[in-house]
Amino acid sequence: MDAIKKILVVDDDPVVGKSFDRVLTRKGYAVITATSGQEALDKLHNERYDMVFTDIKMPGMSGLEVAERVKASQPWLPVVIVTGYGSQESQARAQAAGVSGFLHKPLSPEMIEGSAELALRAPVAACVAETVAPATPVVTTRGALKSAALLIAAPFAGLAFVLAAPIIGLATLVWMGLRALAARGVPQKAARFLKNVALFLGAPFIGLAYLVAFPVIGMGMIAWMGIKALDKHEKVRQTVLFVAAPVIGLCFVLFAPIVGLVMLAKTGVQALRK
Repeated sequence: MDAIKKILVVDDDPVVGKSFDRVLTRKGYAVITATSGQEALDKLHNERYDMVFTDIKMPGMSGLEVAERVKASQPWLPVVIVTGYGSQESQARAQAAGVSGFLHKPLSPEMIEGSAELALRAPVAACVAETVAPATPVVTTRGALKSAALLIAAPFAGLAFVLAAPIIGLATLVWMGLRALAARGVPQKAARFLKNVALFLGAPFIGLAYLVAFPVIGMGMIAWMGIKALDKHEKVRQTVLFVAAPVIGLCFVLFAPIVGLVMLAKTGVQALRK
């Protein structure tokens, strides 16, 4: 039978330690708690543990410093940061230290169990071998939103390229033809007629390009402003930006087709007047 896994939980709030103890003990783990970073380091020095959960924000020694010192002395030991104050700076510092990941508050029993099982799944030998490799990627809310936005926008961006490329090619072809005709002394009236015909034929494609491109811009604004809002620390500014982002994006989506149709009509009328 496998030996019982010992997990050290570091948090200055005893209630959090009791929550971990209640959830993980019934899964067969032995849970030991520490209320400060120094107490945790002392216990790690005197006993062997299989995993460490540490809160990021504690009086005195922070969870990041605990993680760095643990990984420096026992690089094979999985460390998970528990936080309600995640930031890009803290994430980068934790990744540089080699932590296994972040556990974001509020916590649920499923999150605690899943994080422990994931961190303890790899054998010790594999953990030692991976100490010279990059840390396990940390999935954040910002990263998930960015990936989702890119995934949604990718087909529209590709369609915009497909539509725009022929227009650019036709415009280049017409421009080169007109230059060639002008070089051969074709009357200016004939050259103007050919230009008008090219504009008339190209007008539907130009309008279609507007119809496709502007919704893509609107979706990009939604994603960009939403991500920027999540990055901000000021709660009021964050709320305003996050609420306003869908409205601005929706305005782009609703008004872009109108702009495209107006441009289509204007281009066609100008071509017919020539």
